[in-house]
Amino acid sequence: MPSETLDFLKNPLRTREDLQRACTSLLDPLELYTSPKGARIKLGYTATHYDDIAAQLEGFARPLWGLASLLHGGGDYPGHERWTRGFAAGTDPDSDEFWGFTRGKDQRMVEMSPIGFTLAMAPEKFFQPLSQQAKDNLINWLGCINGKDMPDTNWLWFRVFANLGLSKINAPYSATQLKADLDHLDTFYLGDGWSRDGPAGVRQLDYYSGSFAIQYAQLVYSKLAAKEDPERCEEYREKARLFAKTFIHWFDEDGRSAPFGRSLTYRFAMASFWGALAFADVEVPGISWGAIKGMLLRHIRYWTTQPGAFTRDGVFTIGYTYPNMNMTENYNSPGSPYWAFKAFIPLALPETHPFWTAEEEPFPIASIPKVFPSEHPGHIYTHLGGHTFLLSSGQSCHYPLRAGAEKYGKLAYSTAFGYAVPTGTLLLDQHAPDNTIAVSEDGGVVWKVRRECDDARIEYENPSDKANSLCWLRAVWRPWKDVEVETVLVPPHPDTPLWHIRAHRVKTGRELTSSDAGFSNYGQRKDGRALDPVDASSFTSGDDAVLDGKSSSDQPTEDAAWALASSAGGVVGVRDLTHLALPNFSASGRKGEVTILDANTNIMFSRSIMPTIIGSHLGSSRDEWFVTGVFALPSKLGQDGVPKSAWVAEWHKNPAVPDAILKIINGA
Repeated sequence: MPSETLDFLKNPLRTREDLQRACTSLLDPLELYTSPKGARIKLGYTATHYDDIAAQLEGFARPLWGLASLLHGGGDYPGHERWTRGFAAGTDPDSDEFWGFTRGKDQRMVEMSPIGFTLAMAPEKFFQPLSQQAKDNLINWLGCINGKDMPDTNWLWFRVFANLGLSKINAPYSATQLKADLDHLDTFYLGDGWSRDGPAGVRQLDYYSGSFAIQYAQLVYSKLAAKEDPERCEEYREKARLFAKTFIHWFDEDGRSAPFGRSLTYRFAMASFWGALAFADVEVPGISWGAIKGMLLRHIRYWTTQPGAFTRDGVFTIGYTYPNMNMTENYNSPGSPYWAFKAFIPLALPETHPFWTAEEEPFPIASIPKVFPSEHPGHIYTHLGGHTFLLSSGQSCHYPLRAGAEKYGKLAYSTAFGYAVPTGTLLLDQHAPDNTIAVSEDGGVVWKVRRECDDARIEYENPSDKANSLCWLRAVWRPWKDVEVETVLVPPHPDTPLWHIRAHRVKTGRELTSSDAGFSNYGQRKDGRALDPVDASSFTSGDDAVLDGKSSSDQPTEDAAWALASSAGGVVGVRDLTHLALPNFSASGRKGEVTILDANTNIMFSRSIMPTIIGSHLGSSRDEWFVTGVFALPSKLGQDGVPKSAWVAEWHKNPAVPDAILKIINGA
């Protein structure tokens, strides 16, 4: 059965019944992969840093986020008995399907979280039917998480949920451990609803700060522990209200969310915060229930347009919009993507809840700022130019994550164009440094990109009136001890909404080559062939084309390097704007080119292409500035390409370099 015929991919996802059916349609395929006694679900053969039994437990436990919500809300799924049997077998030390007791920093700890949630939500389905011996085994197995060494991260929430689940079935649990974990987790809080994923010094604020873990966990806890811990629960609810004001800027009108950070194979867990708001009955001033409903359902609907997210028999693939091991982390097993089932939490609500009775509303694009700076994550969000994207500086993973520089250190992340990860270590096509500046000391064979920044900050032209002031991001990184690169990122201006600006200062003690690339784009023609180079003077259609080189007579500036790629994904390009900031600048050191990236680099397009400007830096140890304009207009979801009439006039405009940025460049 081809994946395109899966019921989930045909689901309109408009109603509570639609969401129930979406959940069960993704539960059904798991039966084929479930062990005889129900305790393990083995979905594939790829490895992780943890053992395969833990990976099979992951496949068993993560669907419970959705199944427990479905049953709590009065829904029915006869196949739930597979999990009930699995609880008995998986926690029995004498069973051949025993999961094993957890050690310190063990993956089993992670999967105790959905199990604790399930005991709290649906004990009559999963706990009460067990024999007394099986109940005792489950209690002992879950309780062994207490007193064990855990990472100082969102993982502490997994122990909170294990103890919370035990308390809800009146089983022995550690109230002391529960409070200690919550008290420590609260120290991660920064402000404006944001918590970092770790202690002081960690600058990692991604979906784990929101939908994947911290905000989601706080909201669920605030509902389940409201009587026992009312003051803390109200604090969590208020933090969620604040967080929503920023998190809405991660989404676009088509339901897509900006790919940023790690664990993106969790797919529509990216939007589960909106469902958790409803579950916790948290009203957000300025964001109606209809808008919240739309945020969640539109996002899940987006995934119904991505058949590559599923195998032919309806199991999640490891990847993003298609199977892609290049983008994964070493903790992604075939069962990992089922963290997505967190998004099904509104199924726990009755049909009379305002989340379900409200009419779905479109994305509130007219009522939110088109440019929105957020200090704690170090982002500037923009909804200009036909897509949502964020400019970013200052974040990095707190450990050496695979493709960590790409997941946190790039300059821009788009809901429509995604980002690319490396497939190798040679040449631009393998490094795939889209939306970032990369530097090479060997003429372009091996490249370095920004991973960690120094002194990253948001600056304002008028700090006393930030709400009405031009803002920009500014950060420094050092690829080698004798090389310093400072980058200033300027969001789009309403007069040129398809452009944003980057100004770079390079100080180097060695000869370098630089690449300053824009968004990568879908890399094929409509007939499936590779995009063809087209001379700019003969480019008269709005169809698939690759253009690069010096400006020709139809370009606004005759002495500026540029590159452009138009395809079914939309139009992306870059142009050298240094002459607008430094009138005596010679463009001879920069040239435009379009690089065909290695297959399976861009996480959204398996075949992709990248416009960039290549520069030369002679190692003078003096500050050298150059400025790049980055152009992008995506096609609408479900459409192939953008007609030339929709973008060519904007491409012919030069975005103005703001006076405040000119002062920085010229040292004023």
